[in-house]
Amino acid sequence: MSQQIPQEGGAPRDDPAPTAGTGAYEALASDLRAEVDGAVRFDEYAQVLYATDGSIYQARPAGAVEPKDVADVRSALSIAADHDVPVIARGAGSSLAGQAVGPGCVVLDLSTHMDDILEVRPEEQRAVVQPGVVQDHLDARLAEDGLKFAPDPASSNRATVGGGIGNNSTGAHSVRYGITDAYTERLKVVLADGSLIETREIVLDSDEWDRLVAADTREAELHRAVRDLVETHETEIEARYPELKRSVSGYNLQKVVYENDDGERVINLSKLFVGAESTLGVVVEAELSLVTKPEETALALYCFDDLIEALEAVPHALEYDVSAVELMDDEVFRLARESDQYAQYEEPIPNDAAAALMIEFDSELVSDFEAAIAETNERFLDYGDAFDVIEAYSEPAQADLWKLRKAAIPLLMSLEGDPKPYPFIEDATVPPEELGEYTAKFMQILEDHDTSAAYFAHAGSGTLHIRPILTLKEEEGIDKMRSIADDVTDVVLDHHGAFSGEHGDGLARTEFNPKMYGEELWGAFQDLKSAFDPEWRLNPGKVVYREGEPTDMREHLRYGADYASIEPQTTLDFSDEGGFSHLVELCNGCGTCRQQDDDVMCPTYRATDDELATTRGRANMLRAAISGEIPEERLRSPEFQQDVLDLCVGCKGCKSDCPTGVDMAKLKAEVKHQYYQEKAPDLRSKLFANIDTASKWGSRFAPLSNWATAIPGSRAVMEKVLGIASDRPLPPFAGESLIEWSEERDPGVSAVEADRKVLLFPDTYTNYSYPAPGKAAVRVLEAAGVHVHVPTDVAPSGRAAYSVGLLDRAAERARENVDTFTDYIEEGWEIVAVEPSDAVVFQDEYTDLLSTDAAARVARNAYGVCEYLDTHRLVEELPVQPGGLDRALAYHGHCHQHAAGKDHHAVGVLRRAGYDVDPLNSGCCGMAGSFGYEAEHYDVSKSIADRLFEKIDASEATQVVAPGGSCRSQIGDREEAAENPPHPIELVDSAIDR
Repeated sequence: MSQQIPQEGGAPRDDPAPTAGTGAYEALASDLRAEVDGAVRFDEYAQVLYATDGSIYQARPAGAVEPKDVADVRSALSIAADHDVPVIARGAGSSLAGQAVGPGCVVLDLSTHMDDILEVRPEEQRAVVQPGVVQDHLDARLAEDGLKFAPDPASSNRATVGGGIGNNSTGAHSVRYGITDAYTERLKVVLADGSLIETREIVLDSDEWDRLVAADTREAELHRAVRDLVETHETEIEARYPELKRSVSGYNLQKVVYENDDGERVINLSKLFVGAESTLGVVVEAELSLVTKPEETALALYCFDDLIEALEAVPHALEYDVSAVELMDDEVFRLARESDQYAQYEEPIPNDAAAALMIEFDSELVSDFEAAIAETNERFLDYGDAFDVIEAYSEPAQADLWKLRKAAIPLLMSLEGDPKPYPFIEDATVPPEELGEYTAKFMQILEDHDTSAAYFAHAGSGTLHIRPILTLKEEEGIDKMRSIADDVTDVVLDHHGAFSGEHGDGLARTEFNPKMYGEELWGAFQDLKSAFDPEWRLNPGKVVYREGEPTDMREHLRYGADYASIEPQTTLDFSDEGGFSHLVELCNGCGTCRQQDDDVMCPTYRATDDELATTRGRANMLRAAISGEIPEERLRSPEFQQDVLDLCVGCKGCKSDCPTGVDMAKLKAEVKHQYYQEKAPDLRSKLFANIDTASKWGSRFAPLSNWATAIPGSRAVMEKVLGIASDRPLPPFAGESLIEWSEERDPGVSAVEADRKVLLFPDTYTNYSYPAPGKAAVRVLEAAGVHVHVPTDVAPSGRAAYSVGLLDRAAERARENVDTFTDYIEEGWEIVAVEPSDAVVFQDEYTDLLSTDAAARVARNAYGVCEYLDTHRLVEELPVQPGGLDRALAYHGHCHQHAAGKDHHAVGVLRRAGYDVDPLNSGCCGMAGSFGYEAEHYDVSKSIADRLFEKIDASEATQVVAPGGSCRSQIGDREEAAENPPHPIELVDSAIDR
């Protein structure tokens, strides 16, 4: 498998021929390649990548196809039919019940190319989309017209609309809006034989109906069959389907024939495909109805000291004009509190809150938010069981609470150890007024099975997410899961509920559908499946199964009783993560790394749209290797390094952005190190690992060294010999280093008169290429009364060596610096770095490299320069210019500081220095140290940077500022850029009134 270099538009090139593990499907793959324009991926990597989704299941497919258009989908289905191979349609692969996995199937990945918004008709409140469009992207477009697509699943930042149609998705606002089937009006669907049909609302017994059913077409045949099924089983449908806002188990026989707004009896097969999990056909186009987007909302979060009391308050909340009623329990709060990413959102929650009920009001229903919340305060605080309330009226405050709520599912999977709160019966739904009684019975079932659970809910719709904590790596845990599911479904039926109110059937719940619907409707489901898919080839075993081939929720588990993984001997310390293997296994497949609009993770996926370039994709490949799914020695093969690891830029975004904290940068560094134990590093890796030495000589011989790289042909030679991209400008060498400048000046503040003493670390980039930020840091710190020393007795930080996987060299440098820093720290000095990546290597990687008390002490006493000023409130000591500064700044933060939760300091310092700062949500710059200089990664690096440039262009700020040296180089290399932007400390220095 080759590197995935983006073509125009960001799509990767086709993969090469299949590798090991694909021999049985060579003819199928060959026929697909001959007819399909999109990529056909039957290599071993693709089989591993598409074997899992966001569920507890894993099943290795034959391969994957990335259709470019409807013609590709039709061809793929026809060819699969010719080869008698099953087919699964897939979006983001975030499904929680195993809908998107199946053994030996062809996976149609509709998210790569078929992701266009084809039409928006604001006056009709309609939109026409392809199935691969991400819901948040659709909503961003619709917001221009004051509209939105009503269903809002927690995964909306990566989940596709097609996936939402397949699962009949919903979300927090189903209390007000209902679920996806209510908004799916017309579909284009490809059937199992490759034929294309269009579904729409048709008035029964009208001229249009008569013309349709008189034709000799598949469309006519299906309409006749569906009407006959519904009318034959009308009594049983009325008796068996629960009356709930959310019920997505089975097929939508209760919704396909209905009375429209004009009072006409109509049929619309679109409603049947919603929730069918691609078992009846593959949706290739959808016309959706839309709702207006409320201009404003307000939230009130009520805290209870008892979970059942919070649930019993739900019916009372529904007496008001609410648009959402959500619940979280103390386990969600605890996990958020311990998470780098979510701790800030949990902070307002009282420590003694056992549960919280979150109520939302919107401006289309409520005109006076404060009056509405005052009324609910009286009900729940004065006369109810709540003991506290958090009121949120501003958009940022509400966004923080919603981020906490939406993080519940992936956060729970971050529990340490093998026992996890697994999803298998977590979205059963009962009438809201029965939630308290239902939950008490559920608790008793858990007690009977000697386990516990975490609780969170779309409480207003009666959907309570309860995830029993089990170990699925043992037969006992697997059998316990099945027993719990059996008992809980009995209780759900007693309460006239649905086994699934949101996440669908998949492999987890299909086997229980006969219990829910009874023998007659189960037979109707089978007849329906046979009518649409006579050979039962589409996503077999989901929603319904064929007689004699039952679906068993205990089969195809990702972590079954036979699962075992090796725990390799590592150089880095993985004890905080529970070991190397546990860190890999923390990836639950939720797909947060596929989101493209917020935070940092995962930059190379954003550039390539390639699943292998996600944190999930890399984690899946690592897990396959440590569990024996692929040979373990592959980890140390050149192909694995190039194909799986080399496109990881080491941004560390996953350490904070991944809800379970899968630190791929750390895993990559360890695996690269293991590789280099068997194969000598290449010349370029050695050069970058020792870039300090090269830079020292470059600075010493400047400007000759700068002229040398400008000689015609010199860059071409560098690219050929070292693999350094000839199109990438190289950093210049300064004739006077920061250390030399420092040695020639007297300290501005003596050690005797200073309250604080700082050792300003002379990182390679600042010292030899751009000393200006270092000089500014010295001046600013001295202006704040700090004594500053730029040492000559320190080693390079080791960041460069760590990034390329040369951990022995990185550890050697860490050891030298820890010894040196320890002497300084004992004398009252603190360590400050101008370059963010060096600050973070002291704070984070040194403890992994050395695992000593001394390294931990260095970590506690090391800061980035703005972090230091902010933490110790030294900005208040600065004599900034009176009246402020008439300058608006667009701030691009550094990935490593973002991952460490320290990126906000620079923004605060700049604002207190008098600047108007626009913090850009711009992700990774794409330079990532040496990554952007490597010839094979140059195009990817530039593609990653496009998002940053879009954010810069959209900002009203007049100047860009960035603390990272790599980031400043990437921005400075842009055609529109006159020079590299400044470091924040330079602008703080400019603000001082001297």
